[in-house]
Amino acid sequence: MNYSPNGFFNTRELILNEKTSCEKLTQDFLHRIHANMHLNAFLSVFDEQALKQARKIDKKILQGTAGRLAGMIVAVKDILAMKNMVTTCGSSILKNFISPYDATVIERLKKEDAIIIGKTNMDEFGMGSSNENSAFGPVKNPHDETCIPGGSSGGSAAAVAADLAMTALGTDTGGSVRQPASHCGIIGLRPTYGRVSRYGLIAFASSLDQVGIFSKTPEDCALVLQTLAGPDSRDATSSDRDVPDYLSLMENNIKGLRIGLPREFFQEGLQPDINLKIHQVIDLMTANGAEVINISLSLTDYGIATYYLICTAEASSNLARYDGVRYGLRIDNKAELQDMYRDTRSHGFGSEVKRRIMLGTYVLSAGYYDAYYRKAQKVRTLIRKEYEDAFRHCDLILGPTSPTAAFRLGEKTSDPLEMYLSDIYTVSAPLAGIPAISLPIGKNHKNLPIGLQMTAPAFCEDRLLNTTQWLHQHQVNL
Repeated sequence: MNYSPNGFFNTRELILNEKTSCEKLTQDFLHRIHANMHLNAFLSVFDEQALKQARKIDKKILQGTAGRLAGMIVAVKDILAMKNMVTTCGSSILKNFISPYDATVIERLKKEDAIIIGKTNMDEFGMGSSNENSAFGPVKNPHDETCIPGGSSGGSAAAVAADLAMTALGTDTGGSVRQPASHCGIIGLRPTYGRVSRYGLIAFASSLDQVGIFSKTPEDCALVLQTLAGPDSRDATSSDRDVPDYLSLMENNIKGLRIGLPREFFQEGLQPDINLKIHQVIDLMTANGAEVINISLSLTDYGIATYYLICTAEASSNLARYDGVRYGLRIDNKAELQDMYRDTRSHGFGSEVKRRIMLGTYVLSAGYYDAYYRKAQKVRTLIRKEYEDAFRHCDLILGPTSPTAAFRLGEKTSDPLEMYLSDIYTVSAPLAGIPAISLPIGKNHKNLPIGLQMTAPAFCEDRLLNTTQWLHQHQVNL
C-alpha cells in the first residue's frame, strides 16, 4: 500500500520521505477504483490525466515548489464543471456534455496540486436522498452493497469510504453531503453559504446549493476547506470575509463548549440505536468539560415543507435552460418547436427531476405564488431567526444527521414523501445559511454507520472542525 488510510498528512510524510511517490500513489488508487467499479461510485475515471499530473507533481516536490495538496487524491461530484471533461449531473440530458471551463473549486484544487482522479455518480441534478435517481444507475454503500449510500452526493461519499479517494467534493442543497457521509461512516462538511464559490456548480437551487467536503479525518477536511474558501469575483454570493487558518484553530479541546440539544431532534421517528449512540457521545463530552443546554427549535417540523417548496421553485427556473437548443440532448422533431422542447425534456429528465420541476412550476404560478412560495420564504426567515436566537445560548447545536441508518436499495423509491422525510434534520442548516458537519460515531445493530450532526453560527466552521477533531481523537467512531 502506497498511502496511509489515516489521512493525507500521513501519506504526505511517506511522499516527502521518498517511501512512495505521487505516481505510485495514483496507480494504487486507480487500481482500487477499477477493482471496485461494481460500487458504481465513478462516472468518469481520469487514468491518463491523473498519472500525467502525478508525474508533474513529483517533479515539483523535488524542486520544492509543490502546492499544499500535492499527493492528495480527490474525487469530484459530476455536478462541478471541469474543462474538457464530460459533466453530466447524473442526467441523460447532459450525457455527452463537455464543459468549456473549470469551476472555481476545481481551479483552486489544481493550483494546490491536488490529483483529481475522476467524477463521481450522483442523483440527477442533485435531486435525491439515496443516489437511486442517477441516469447511470444507483451507487452501492461500501459497508453493505444492498444498501443506499445516501444522496445526492452518494458517489463521492462511497469513494472516500471505500478508499477510492482520500477526499472528495460534493454539493449540499438540503443535506446531500451530510446525509451520505452519515450513511457511509465518514466526515461530511457543508460550509456556510457564500464561504465557497459556486461558480461552475451547475445549479439545482441557487439560494441553497453549496460545495461540501468528504474526508476521513478532520485535518484533511480543514485543509481542503482552507484551499476552497474565499471570495470569487465570478460568484456574487461568495463572501469576502477573511479565511482563517482552520488547521491552527483546531485546539482539540472542548472544555467550556456549550452544546445545544433541541428536544425536537429526539422524538418519534429517530431509530433507537442512533438515539443511544448520540447520548453516549453527549455523556463523553460533558465528562470532559462541555455543557449541555436544552433548547427548542420549534420550526423543525416545518423544515421539509419549506425546503421542498423553495428548492423546487428554484429548480423549475434553473432547469428551464435544458431545452434541446443550447446544449445537451436534443430529440429532433420536425413538427413544431414546442414538440422538440417536450420530447427533449421528457426523454432527458428522470422521474424525480420531472416531479420537482412540476411542483416548482405549480408553486410559482399565478394564484399559488403567495400561498406557497412567498409563505415558504417567510418561514425560512423565521427558521434563520430561530437558529440565531439559539446560538445566543449555545456554541453548537448537536443531533442526528439522519433519522435512520442506510436503508435498502429500492426500499423507498415508490414513496417520495417518505424519501423526503430522510432529510428532516439536514434541511434547516441550508435554509438558515449556516455551516453543518456530519461525523461517524459508531454503528447500529446491523453494523451500518451512524452519523452525528453539528451546526454552528455562520462562518464558524473552525468550531465544527475543532469539535470534530476532539471526537475523532477520542475514538468515538468505534
